[in-house]
Amino acid sequence: MFAVPLTGELLIAGAARMGRAGVVHAYDASTGDQMEPAFGKADNTDLETACAAAQAAFQPYRTLPYAERAVFLETIAEQIEAIGDALIVRAMAETGLPRARLEGERTRTCGQLRLFAQVVRDGGFLEARIDPALPNRAPLARPDLRLRNIPLGPVAVFGASNFPLAFSVAGGDTASALAAGCPVIVKAHSAHPGVSELVGRAVQAAVTKRGLPGGVFTMLHGDGREIGQGLVADPRIKAVGFTGSRAGGLALVRTAQTRPVPIPVYAEMSSINPVILMPAALASRAQPIANAFVAALTLGAGQFCTNPGLVLAVDGPDLDAFLKAASSAVAAAPAQVMLTAGIRLAYENGVSRLGEARGVSCVGVGPPAAGAASPALFTVSGRDFLAHPELTEEVFGAASLVVRCQDMGELRTIIETLEGQLTVAVHADEADHPQLGALLPALELLAGRVLVNGFGTGVEVAHAMVHGGPYPSTSDGRATSVGSLAIARFHRPVCYQNLPDTLLPNELKAANPLSLRRRIDGALTAP
Repeated sequence: MFAVPLTGELLIAGAARMGRAGVVHAYDASTGDQMEPAFGKADNTDLETACAAAQAAFQPYRTLPYAERAVFLETIAEQIEAIGDALIVRAMAETGLPRARLEGERTRTCGQLRLFAQVVRDGGFLEARIDPALPNRAPLARPDLRLRNIPLGPVAVFGASNFPLAFSVAGGDTASALAAGCPVIVKAHSAHPGVSELVGRAVQAAVTKRGLPGGVFTMLHGDGREIGQGLVADPRIKAVGFTGSRAGGLALVRTAQTRPVPIPVYAEMSSINPVILMPAALASRAQPIANAFVAALTLGAGQFCTNPGLVLAVDGPDLDAFLKAASSAVAAAPAQVMLTAGIRLAYENGVSRLGEARGVSCVGVGPPAAGAASPALFTVSGRDFLAHPELTEEVFGAASLVVRCQDMGELRTIIETLEGQLTVAVHADEADHPQLGALLPALELLAGRVLVNGFGTGVEVAHAMVHGGPYPSTSDGRATSVGSLAIARFHRPVCYQNLPDTLLPNELKAANPLSLRRRIDGALTAP
């Protein structure tokens, strides 16, 4: 273990210094008390230093041998683990999240760093392809063509409020960008600056331990409008990773697209993650599905981007049974502390707005508690839901709306009118499979992940995982922010035509010195 006292400093290019553009404090999520120390905000000079250092580090870092890049990622994980319990204790205070949740999130954070170390060692992300020259091909000869992926350049990452570890300073965006060969500048989230500094110092320690240029990693505190927008506007930044609100994500997208040279912004934004209850499953398992639904709804006070905020089912006695069980479970669910007072206020306003909407009835609410948020369950007819598009707006927290559909035709119509989603969950028995099969094409177009007999909460860090979806759940539905495919956001392909073997990158040389699997003349070949 190592102990690093919090100083409130910025971590720029291997050094630490106090920001001079004002301060931000953390607040105890349970009590509202201000916590120490004060964290100095970055100014434009700090931003310039950070971007210049990242640009200077890019070339040496991207040419680092892949084995060394992999060890660097593993070293970050080791350094985070070495912080010990101090990280969990600070995170509990700053976020109000329970110990078990945060310990699991730390495990996930370190696990995804190690996953990307495996991806780097494997080399498959390079997608090395070789089409050998065919000088005698008629009517035209084919030149020698070779392709590999290269990193884009420095990446700006924005920490998320609801995942202080897994989607923040050393979270999935940072891990995948570093794995791709891109230096990273993180704008820490103001809701958990102490956790951000602890993790940032762990990353910085790994940079030093592996002898890398200091500009490989920087962490800044600051206002989103100035430092955040300034990062995205800086010509040295080549891509952005963001998890947060739709308004925040789209503001970054606008800035990125109005630059002289636009860049990609991979923003994970709002999603209400529909749950579809198929008739046979509802008839046979209404109560257990309801109990599992409420458990998913209230997990972490509903502060998951995959929280089940909408339920669709055909009206009738079976749905009545589901609602009775779900209402009872919600009424028994305790109020929970949310990440910040501002998030709780936004949730309470969203619940009030939903409850006052035309045709909507509240069918369950949890007991109130001072400084905490109670779960809430509402219901509405399919006709009223279709007539009021505002009912599709996300309420970030443990609130959900059950839509009583007249029949499966109306249910399908609702599916086809919904915005893009991160997940769609279907509860189905075998007797439902024919109807589910007919719905599947529409579900594929709706969401990035389609799951059966479960809920979207709980995103496995794995090679086949997709955590993304059609707009506006994300700004680019072709990408994922979780899983090994997340690395693809931060590289681009380059083709080398008729280069002499001595000038080719090692990934494409005839002798295959890196022992990569390569696609040669269309066929995937072993080393």
